[in-house]
Amino acid sequence: MAKEGYASADGAGKDMDAAERGARVNRATGAAQEDEVLYTVKEDRRLLSHVPDATGHRSNRSRRGASAAMESDDYVLYEQDAKNGQRYLVDYPVKIEGAAGTLAARAVDISTTGILVRLEEEAREAELSGEVKLTFEIEPGTMPEGYEMKVKKLPATVVRSFGQEEKLYGIEFKKSLAQYAAARRQGYMFTLAIFFLAVITLIIVLMRAESVIYFKFNRWLYLYSIIAATFLLTRYLFAMFYRPVPIDPDYTPGVTIIIPCFDEEEWIQRTIHSCINQDYPVDKLEVIVVDDCSNDRSAERVQEMIAELKAADTNDSAYRVSERIRFLQQPQNLGKRDAMARGAKEAKHELLVFVDSDSFLDPFAIRNIVQPFKDEEMGGVSGRTDVANTYTNALTKMQAVRYSIAFRVMKAAEGYFDAATCLSGPLSCYRKDLVLKYMDAWLNQRFLGQKATFGDDRSMTNFILRHNRTTYQDSAVCMTIVPRSYSVFLRQQMRWKRSWLRESLIASRFMWKKEPFMSLGFYMGVLVPIAAPVVVIYNLLYVPIMHRVFPVSFVVGMLMMALLMSMAQLLIRRSTTWIYAMWFCIYYEAVLLWQMPVAWVTFWKTTWGTRMTLADIAALNKKKNKEKDGRVILGKAAGKAA
Repeated sequence: MAKEGYASADGAGKDMDAAERGARVNRATGAAQEDEVLYTVKEDRRLLSHVPDATGHRSNRSRRGASAAMESDDYVLYEQDAKNGQRYLVDYPVKIEGAAGTLAARAVDISTTGILVRLEEEAREAELSGEVKLTFEIEPGTMPEGYEMKVKKLPATVVRSFGQEEKLYGIEFKKSLAQYAAARRQGYMFTLAIFFLAVITLIIVLMRAESVIYFKFNRWLYLYSIIAATFLLTRYLFAMFYRPVPIDPDYTPGVTIIIPCFDEEEWIQRTIHSCINQDYPVDKLEVIVVDDCSNDRSAERVQEMIAELKAADTNDSAYRVSERIRFLQQPQNLGKRDAMARGAKEAKHELLVFVDSDSFLDPFAIRNIVQPFKDEEMGGVSGRTDVANTYTNALTKMQAVRYSIAFRVMKAAEGYFDAATCLSGPLSCYRKDLVLKYMDAWLNQRFLGQKATFGDDRSMTNFILRHNRTTYQDSAVCMTIVPRSYSVFLRQQMRWKRSWLRESLIASRFMWKKEPFMSLGFYMGVLVPIAAPVVVIYNLLYVPIMHRVFPVSFVVGMLMMALLMSMAQLLIRRSTTWIYAMWFCIYYEAVLLWQMPVAWVTFWKTTWGTRMTLADIAALNKKKNKEKDGRVILGKAAGKAA
């Protein structure tokens, strides 16, 4: 991935080659690429652009165009500088005001620090140079969430040009897009978010004070409202105090990344590339892909990617790809746990990182996620998961907001106490010795007489959290593909609720031993969603029907909770998606809430993610055959009767 500054001298031919290869590691099938809205990262000429050269011939900190920050010993500055230089392929109009007058151009690629443009045909006779002002609009989905905005008369400098027939101009911003946004649009957004958060919190507190006054009239209902408000507000409070463990550049324990794969031909190549292309010592990192007898072309795609990575290695094997990536295939479809277990048994390093096959790691994710393990009592760490396909449709936007709050508020609050209750599947890290210690119990876990075949991440978290610490590392980031159809989304949510119910009951046996505030928060967090369906029915159906009273207080309370989520999203991401927090809350109350009672009686369901296993397919076929046989019998009986 390109990290070079716009001021670097580069040949036109080489730059165009990189542009043409821009979407190569975005290995989705054509259909998936058309359906999903994803920003496209401009590739570096090196496929393994972030991997340190094991021979020492080339340093990532001394690359052409690197800034002083990248050349310094401050790893945080180096990482930030690298991310600022990330370039994204785009195509939208740009108005350029300079010495040559006002010219029309098209953006070719963009980073937070500069833009590459091509003059429109009517302006190609002009020559760009010196100081200019740029006006353009960053369209949603072309850059990471939060950068969508209108940029007006941004001061910049033309730093390079190349090309013959079609001249391209590299333009460097006087201030980064992040700085521009902070000074303009995001400045008032931040102020408004803070103001409304304070107002909403005050209203919620006052409403709960009212609950205390009316407690004697309906003690259980008002007790629930007090508990729900307390739980929610304390999550936000503790999240404010949370801080990720800072990077120690010299701390680089051995890491094995395990990617369990089942029917993921759309994204598996991009996942593999993101895992191997890490800013981490080559002798300390390996990648194992385990295919669980996929029904599609996943295995073929994996082999293609491995071959391409090996071909991209240098003659002196500077990146040691052949030594660091392995592909394992299960003899039969055994489920995700068995695939993860096989990878763990084959791993040669002390830390295990599990990555979902439709998730893509930030190049610095591994460097960040290992830092909490300097604490010898730390058993597992969850990274942060953001949504990759946020702008595909309204559903993905709602999920983007939910993920943001789930990780940067809820999981951050748990991380403050080193007691994360779920090390999430897209990106999580464990000590290998602990995983092997609990592996047999984990693989053979049963609940209510049924074998547990889902909730793998939460289940392993419980095994480790019982005797060790678990935490959240916000600086370790991955992007994941979320469902874009409601049918798939609802199946996923049902699976998550089943595992949440099961593992919450299991965790309740030992969470009382943890830090008091964490323990209390955990038990409140279990009670609130379980009791929610009863509370909603009582307030929205029983009270209006039986007492002829509209539940104003309850509706206002739900509205305030939704607004609190919206303002938190605005504060955290400063994104246009904040309004979808409201829609998600409405959708949750109308649909998702009622999955909870259903989940209690469907523990035998055995889906892996949002795709069906071979066992599921066999069960479905068996059901269809039964129904067919039943219709045949009824048909024969009807014939005889006639």
